[in-house]
Amino acid sequence: MTTTPYEVAVRAEAQLGEGPTWDAAAGRLLWIDILGCRVHTYDPATGRRTVRRTEQHVGAAKPRAGGGLVLNLRDGVGLLDPDGGFRWLHREPVSGRRANDAAVAPDGSLWAGTMRYDEAPGGGTLSRVTGDGSVDVELDDVAVSNGTGWSPDGRLMYYIDSPTRRVDVFDYEDGRLSGRRTLAEIEDGAGFPDGLTVDADGCVWVALWQGAAVRRYTPEGRLDRVIELPVPLVTACAFGGAGLSDLYVTTARTGLTEPPALAGSVFVVPGAGKGLVQPAFSG
Repeated sequence: MTTTPYEVAVRAEAQLGEGPTWDAAAGRLLWIDILGCRVHTYDPATGRRTVRRTEQHVGAAKPRAGGGLVLNLRDGVGLLDPDGGFRWLHREPVSGRRANDAAVAPDGSLWAGTMRYDEAPGGGTLSRVTGDGSVDVELDDVAVSNGTGWSPDGRLMYYIDSPTRRVDVFDYEDGRLSGRRTLAEIEDGAGFPDGLTVDADGCVWVALWQGAAVRRYTPEGRLDRVIELPVPLVTACAFGGAGLSDLYVTTARTGLTEPPALAGSVFVVPGAGKGLVQPAFSG
């Protein structure tokens, strides 16, 4: 097991920084502040940053195949067009519930997670949303729906419901799940698994909320790398940059009485590995 040094990519004070996603078409990093209602971009080549405010808490922002973004919002899934126009693709407000992490599957569908604000067990879901707006609830007994990702061949889906302390794996075929089992468990005192990403070797990188680290697990579930960070609330990770070799990591400061100076910033680990090209949403 090895440790890896980090750098600060974006110094920020995001309340709940989340969802780093490399937008290959634009050559930039997308990331969000859920509670701050912000969608951020960062171009590592130029240092240029943009910020867009959303009208609701935003759980995820992902590129669309035709341009623009798909947003996992408190009241449902919306589409942001390249010209800035917005429209709902699927709107289903539920009192006390908000959107959380989301990911785009190999077939271009969005797997959108939800959770209750009070994190009550069974109050969240994981749904498959297609470009025509159809929605299938795939998991309906979730507390805090978080990291979702696919193996390089698209035959496995990894998933995290944070309070379980597990990284689970499913067989994945034609948009359907089966054979749920545990890839890895996070031991007491090491934090809670949050966001994840899968690299070209099929290894699963897991951000640890209250754990101040990102871990990499092999496809067999063996822990083989740890990235330690100077902030406790590590939320999600994704590969980006030239050659998809740099690992970007988002963090949070919400709930911290005396947050460290860099809490809420985006970190980067140059040359951490080799990421996978992420599909764009088909809508």
